Amino acid sequence: MHSSQYGDHHILSPDDTLELTKADTPGEIINKLNQEAVAIPHHIAYSPGYRGISWEHFDESISPVVEVVSKHGCGVCDESNGQYLHTMGPRDGRNTVYEGLRLGKKFGFTGSTDHHAGYPGSYSDGITAVLSEELTRESIWGAIKNRRTYALTGDRIRCNFTVDGSPMGSEISYSNTHDINLEINSVDFIEKAVIYKNLEPIKAIHREDFKSSKIKYGKYKIRIETGWGRKTSPYKWINSVKVTSGEILSADPCFRGQSVLAPKEGEDHQANVNMLNNEIITLNNNTIEWNCTTFKNPTTRHSATCAVVIEIEGSKETKLEINLNDKNISVSLDGLIKYGISGHMKEYNSEAYLIHKAVPENMYNVKLNCVSDSKEGDYFHAEVHQINGQSAWISPVFIK
Repeated sequence: MHSSQYGDHHILSPDDTLELTKADTPGEIINKLNQEAVAIPHHIAYSPGYRGISWEHFDESISPVVEVVSKHGCGVCDESNGQYLHTMGPRDGRNTVYEGLRLGKKFGFTGSTDHHAGYPGSYSDGITAVLSEELTRESIWGAIKNRRTYALTGDRIRCNFTVDGSPMGSEISYSNTHDINLEINSVDFIEKAVIYKNLEPIKAIHREDFKSSKIKYGKYKIRIETGWGRKTSPYKWINSVKVTSGEILSADPCFRGQSVLAPKEGEDHQANVNMLNNEIITLNNNTIEWNCTTFKNPTTRHSATCAVVIEIEGSKETKLEINLNDKNISVSLDGLIKYGISGHMKEYNSEAYLIHKAVPENMYNVKLNCVSDSKEGDYFHAEVHQINGQSAWISPVFIK
């Protein structure tokens, strides 16, 4: 729904038969549908009266969650990374997440790609994490309506945030002592993680707080990134990693769709622009295989690369045998603890790869806790930021 007065919304439903309908307000759309649905305020930080959110008309009964980051940029606050650069204009501090919380509005946080070219979850454009009891449509829908969500830019940073054991999105009674806990399993080096009370930091950890020490073997995360080059045409990658004297514990995809905001109707190459065959094919204790397609970076400040991040457990003897389009690279965990390495597919101006520096577990698996009092109307939330610019914004816990 496009609206200058009420702001743009997208309508979300667990019902596959959701009807296309028109109305003058978001509430009228939800009422006319006569189906399970919510109206999610979208790219909220545009100027008031110019398709940004209208906090005056915001209705938490139909909008339990609000989109805080998308391809348009980040609408958390004036100081957030991710300025608005679309033709629709700049970010306005009056229409940010922080301003809505200051006004006493209750809502959870979501991220959306807004990828009109049809690539849900396109890396670094915005995604949502849902804290759900089960991987079912009904359970996920219930979690969204109860604000058990948080927003991410792209890396799948696992977060668990509780106040007195109550999860993100909850409403609890005020108390002289609240136990506040934040558990993080990030995908890269953590730059900082912060617990806020009423938007003021009450507990934080920064990269400088992590103790540096001699190499200790154990769990590490390693990102293998591919792309670059000069070609605007698709470049297909067939990749694999075999780990010896170690074990692969998990893997995260970081796949991008081609950044086309609005494919043109009737143009086949536009309609199929994101049939890219990006997929992790095999994952077991010692092998991962994946395919992906990349394009040249659109500018020197905007990436179009793809990657996977593997978590491994290893020792001084651990080695990674990496195959990228039949180019073989052998690296040791010992070497990657010291620095990342790069290479090229051809001698000049070709596609390239980067095997990032290994991230030790104490830099990505982190817990924060603190104690705070509260009064009616207070709220607590948390944020996590990695050194690679990827972030997570965790829905608040509200005091009744």
